[in-house]
Amino acid sequence: MPLHFLVDDAAALSPGGTVTLTGPEAHHAATVRRVRVGEEVTVGDGRGAWLTGEVEAVAPREVVVRVRERTDAPAPRPRVVLVQALAKGDRDELAVQAATELGVDEIVPWQAARSVSRWDAAKVSKGRARWATIVREAAKQAHRAWLPDVAELTTTAQLARRAEASVVLILEPTATEPLSALRVGEGEERDVVLVVGPEGGIAPEELDVLTAAGARAVRLGDTVLRTSTAGPAALAVVSAALGRW
Repeated sequence: MPLHFLVDDAAALSPGGTVTLTGPEAHHAATVRRVRVGEEVTVGDGRGAWLTGEVEAVAPREVVVRVRERTDAPAPRPRVVLVQALAKGDRDELAVQAATELGVDEIVPWQAARSVSRWDAAKVSKGRARWATIVREAAKQAHRAWLPDVAELTTTAQLARRAEASVVLILEPTATEPLSALRVGEGEERDVVLVVGPEGGIAPEELDVLTAAGARAVRLGDTVLRTSTAGPAALAVVSAALGRW
């Protein structure tokens, strides 16, 4: 499979023209991946544009690709959203990476009551930027036409408001209803939102707030999954139900 790269804007690019990789993307292509003149590659903008072409020139700070073919992938509907509670170590980042590879459409960092990791005012911007970088690299690795959005840090109250317009599913080991029993994909146009708690689980008061707003608690099998595993596992189940897989 050809190597895949990203540019910020592909709106004006068409077959016969050229697209130029610059900055870190050019460095990655020329120095890390060592692309060669004549090699076939693909280039996208993370918003549906998909370009296929051949490398025409290679330099450490600039790689030129001659576009041979262009397609534009429609945005997925319904969207699948992962609300990932902040977790200690790199467990939340592992969830973000895997979910991106598996096809999630938006990732929402959640400051849950039991989150050991805390994004204070000084860390919010840095944390979100870190997740966005993970998303970008994972999407390139997975050859995705659409990059997931990384939303602002959210609160439980904001999640509850989202439940009014979306299908919100709380991954909760004590729930009686299995996720696999839900008919998620039948005529659904609303976002499907998967909520994953931190290491200590979702606090009872948070469950009460979310379920009162219309969210449903569901379980994944009979085992208790890590916060880094639950979201990607649920995403696989939902992707199958939606016919994506």
